[in-house]
Amino acid sequence: MATTGTQTRPFRFSLQVAQAESREDWVDVVKRADGAGFDMIVTGDHLEQCLAPLLPLATAAEVSDRLRLGIMVLNNDLHHPSLLARDVATLDLLSDGRMEVGIGAGHSKPEYERAGIPFDDAPTRVGRLQEAVAALRSLLDGETVDIEGEHYTLRGERCEPRPVQPRVPILVGGAGRRVHRIAARHADAVGFTGLGRVHDDGQKADPARFAVGWVNEDVEAVRAAAGDRLSNLELQVLVQAIVVTDDASSTADQISRRHLPSLKPTEVIETPYMMVGTTAAITEKLIEHRERWGFSHYTVRREALGQFDPVIAELAGR
Repeated sequence: MATTGTQTRPFRFSLQVAQAESREDWVDVVKRADGAGFDMIVTGDHLEQCLAPLLPLATAAEVSDRLRLGIMVLNNDLHHPSLLARDVATLDLLSDGRMEVGIGAGHSKPEYERAGIPFDDAPTRVGRLQEAVAALRSLLDGETVDIEGEHYTLRGERCEPRPVQPRVPILVGGAGRRVHRIAARHADAVGFTGLGRVHDDGQKADPARFAVGWVNEDVEAVRAAAGDRLSNLELQVLVQAIVVTDDASSTADQISRRHLPSLKPTEVIETPYMMVGTTAAITEKLIEHRERWGFSHYTVRREALGQFDPVIAELAGR
């Protein structure tokens, strides 16, 4: 499936850092991300073994005057859109216009239980996400918002301060088709994870949509939902693991047997959610996947620092 009729976007790369042992550690990883050529540093949003999602970005903005800042992704149910808009706008102001926001419907039942928040069924959480994204977009755009929705009520609400950017980019991320439709119709970027059912521990999820056939279907569904908006959408992928190796076949076989038994070794190599192979092979894979599916923004985890740097040097901005 080629991306005929869509705009070819330059590659962007973001580094997701969820934890830091100290200020020194956080500053160091921000500097390393900047030096490696990453375009953006992003946090996560979980209650266990995870920094608060927004506060570290203020420090990152002081450490680097180049990196863009974001979250992959906020749990919508932990952030009221009115208060979130103010926080995002403040960070945008203090970073001279470098803020982006990623948001999803939330999935970890144990986290809801810890926080004393009802864990509603998926349709309810996704419906709440849709209302929140619409409100957040209007607030960040400087509109006065009046909403009498099923989940939120806002009366004459405005976002103060105003962000520096005329349009703060919003990414909506997740695995479900309904979440992707919300992104396609209302956001600036669609986040793909390839994950399916969440296990009872609230964190691990099946790589149910890693195989190329599912990627084809997921991207095609986004294209259909986006319509005329498609050329303005960025398609982002959360990469689960990177292994730079001269023996991709054996490495993929080990990953399949030990960690991803639902995937064949060839699928481990082919999927956009895993990067296994030489630097040259991974580079060519990303180029091919952009042509095939339109993926141009890749988010990798801290463990990729060092391994992924040559790929970024080759592709960033191309």
